[in-house]
Amino acid sequence: MLSRNIRLLSRRYSQAVTFRTTESSPTQQNENQVGLFYTMNNDVCKQLFAHGGLPKSFMKQTKTFTETALMVRLPALDIIDCIKVTDLNKPVVRYVLYGEKGAGKSLTLAHLLHFAHEDGFLIVHIPWVSDWLRRLPRDKEMSNSQSREGFVDIPLDAAAWLLHFKMQNQVLLKTGDLKTSKEYVWSKRESTPAGAPLAELVEHGIARVKYACDVIDVLLKEIKLLSNAKKCKTFVAIDGFNSFFYPLTRLSTPTKKKVAPEEVSLTAPFMEITKNDWTNGAIVVTTDQLAVPEDRQENYLPKYLLYQKGFEHLDPFVPMEIGRYTEREFLSCASYYRDRLWLRGPPELESELKLASACNPYNFMELCAPL
Repeated sequence: MLSRNIRLLSRRYSQAVTFRTTESSPTQQNENQVGLFYTMNNDVCKQLFAHGGLPKSFMKQTKTFTETALMVRLPALDIIDCIKVTDLNKPVVRYVLYGEKGAGKSLTLAHLLHFAHEDGFLIVHIPWVSDWLRRLPRDKEMSNSQSREGFVDIPLDAAAWLLHFKMQNQVLLKTGDLKTSKEYVWSKRESTPAGAPLAELVEHGIARVKYACDVIDVLLKEIKLLSNAKKCKTFVAIDGFNSFFYPLTRLSTPTKKKVAPEEVSLTAPFMEITKNDWTNGAIVVTTDQLAVPEDRQENYLPKYLLYQKGFEHLDPFVPMEIGRYTEREFLSCASYYRDRLWLRGPPELESELKLASACNPYNFMELCAPL
């Protein structure tokens, strides 16, 4: 009886504020849906984020709620609108998402990835750069690069990324248009011929892990050529991009020498593809204080987090701040939590939570989470 009363109370509160939209395609969403949640198809969600891209705390919540629901927020819509009207014959436009910790940069990027998928982009996505550069050395395999003297390979991470790329682009990779421009020789017995499907190149890197870093280098060069030739349009998305420019990584050689980001062979290909010297695509990156967790970052602005080198690399770019919840977004989120029975209690509770969380999305989610 008590449980039934709670459900009835929850429904009554949730009906007071509209918090859902039935428009599940980001290509069709507009300002009428700002602050509303849409539910992502499970198959699409698995294809895009099975190997990363959604924060762990959010993933735990989606399992509890038995659905992946993203809020439509204005910064995401602004970038989508910009991409729709951009002349893709011109050099790629670079967008930088920034904001305080917990504001929703990663989920905004996830929304944009869903748009890119729906709009037919080939996706080049790094879920979190720090997983490559800031995880402790004991947690990863390292080796000296065979193709670049003085560089370090992280082959298992490279092979995992190729698997992620294959999963996200499984439909486009099956088309016959995406082919290599020349032959690539890996060893005396192994090579990828000119005109081979891009999927074959990816499979080689997954099957032969020792070549995975070199395969990524070749793959991204080929993608730029294919984009310029109008064989595909490419969406580059990198979360925690500023981690590439922090002076040192947590990686070290067997002689205990610390490795700089530019000495990791995976860094160079992604530096190349985030230049604006190619066409028929878009680039969205995030800068995040959490990308370098061991160093207390005092400011969340891109110029501070990217250092001079990173800022000059991306300049010119379009900055897009991801702010705290607006009044409408907060009430919508509270109604969604009530609908999922995640938040219970009298209506006055929302006012207390609003003050306690300061409308920060992550803080609000944590305050509503179980002890």
